[in-house]
Amino acid sequence: MPSGGRDEQVTTGRDDDGVGDSGNSTTTTNTNTSSSGLKYLIIRPEGGGIKDLFNLLITNNSTGGAGGGGGGGAIYYNKFIQQSSISNDNDDQMGMGIGGPTPISNNNDDHRWVIIVSIIVRKIIGVFGKPMEWCGYLVEFLLNLLSHNGGNLFSLFLNLVTGKLVIPHRDSDTFISTIGHLDGRVDLYNGDIFTRFQNAIQHSKETSTQVGDRALMDFCIMASKLAYENAKVVRNIVVHHWKMHFVEFFNGWNEFQKERSTQVFILSDKPVDANLIIISFRGTEPFDPDDWSTDFDYSWYEIPKLGKVHMGFLEALGLGNRAEVSTFQEYLQIGGDGVKGTSQQSEVGAFKPSMVHPSNGSEPATDFDSEDTVNQRDTEESTCKKKPMPIMGEMTAYYGVRSRLKNLLDEHKNAKFVVTGHSLGGALAILFPTILLLHEEKEMMQRLLGVCTFGQPRVGDRKLGRFMESHLNHPSPKYFRVVYCNDLVPRLPYDNKTFLFKHFGMCLYYDSKYVEQ
Repeated sequence: MPSGGRDEQVTTGRDDDGVGDSGNSTTTTNTNTSSSGLKYLIIRPEGGGIKDLFNLLITNNSTGGAGGGGGGGAIYYNKFIQQSSISNDNDDQMGMGIGGPTPISNNNDDHRWVIIVSIIVRKIIGVFGKPMEWCGYLVEFLLNLLSHNGGNLFSLFLNLVTGKLVIPHRDSDTFISTIGHLDGRVDLYNGDIFTRFQNAIQHSKETSTQVGDRALMDFCIMASKLAYENAKVVRNIVVHHWKMHFVEFFNGWNEFQKERSTQVFILSDKPVDANLIIISFRGTEPFDPDDWSTDFDYSWYEIPKLGKVHMGFLEALGLGNRAEVSTFQEYLQIGGDGVKGTSQQSEVGAFKPSMVHPSNGSEPATDFDSEDTVNQRDTEESTCKKKPMPIMGEMTAYYGVRSRLKNLLDEHKNAKFVVTGHSLGGALAILFPTILLLHEEKEMMQRLLGVCTFGQPRVGDRKLGRFMESHLNHPSPKYFRVVYCNDLVPRLPYDNKTFLFKHFGMCLYYDSKYVEQ
């Protein structure tokens, strides 16, 4: 667990192999731009077969390029790579694209290897995707079957022979995820959590140390872990264990994946005159092939004036679709989101306390009537994937959370908000305020207490990092990344001369003995 408020133990811009980013590069990248001004690169593992991949590995190209023609290497290259047309644009040497007229040449073999590794891993994930999901369902069912029947095999057998066997039901308030079984801690650290929050927020007003406070860091990691549970489990723990106010649970729509694959919930420390609002994004689920494929995807889209951003993470927030790249431009406009009528977004595809009967002045009850149960099904992960595809921009994580957050900040004048998440959820957690800045949500950003992520992958290039640090590091750091040395995910996407994805913010780095470095 990180120690809060100790700036001398925090490393700025440190990458996760223990080596700091150099801040410059000797590689000049020709960034590609189309006639419409879009800059992007998409790696498509489905573009070719094993033979094409082998030819890509062994074939040299000295004249071909993204636009076609030239050596044989370009032919196989273009089967797996889709990018904007070629243009000489050297204004940002820290770019991470594979561009220029010779994307695969004698001097760029590292380009080819990184592409090949990404394609191979994602092809393997694609082949074993369904078995992974089935295995995940089976493992979760067996773990819950065991826990519902005494927690050991003897009790399970005894219940079976006596006719008292309890069958777990997915999406119930007792069905726990695999992550929840691996770490069964539910209750918060001992002590008056409200007093600790109030002291932390008051301390932030006086000294601007903000989310680095130990109380908030501890709570963020518990909220990040809780995000792996279904809506009913989240509400039950927030209300009955943490004695806080559950606000809303979202199943955000991903237009590229054609399913509700982004989960996030919101809570506040109390229902009236709240001081703290927490937004927690779900991370990479152990048996979700789409999550792992996103982590190993190196595709990017360049937002003008911000930098290059991981395309899969943008899609997870509902901010574009690589099948129609122009959608990114529509949703990622400076000073506006390009979406009309989003004020009602949080009303759709979300589980809220208003869907249940209040048991007292602040807590939702555990019982659902028939109408409320129907409403709840809008968020149930087992059924939401069968729903008709919504219009792009509706029911997405970014717009739903933003709309609800605006209402909460208007309602609670003294409240500040913290965004958190683990693994993939950490990437979405830092991108959420990034897009708020892009959309010039200045009043909301003034209420940001901080961002705290755990095991987060890289989300963009150095230009993006410089932009965010200029907003989150002054007057003091608001963005902290907690990293364990043996964690693979923070090393994705790879940081090399080809794909210069870069970490930014304050890194709290832990060695194999969980000692902060």
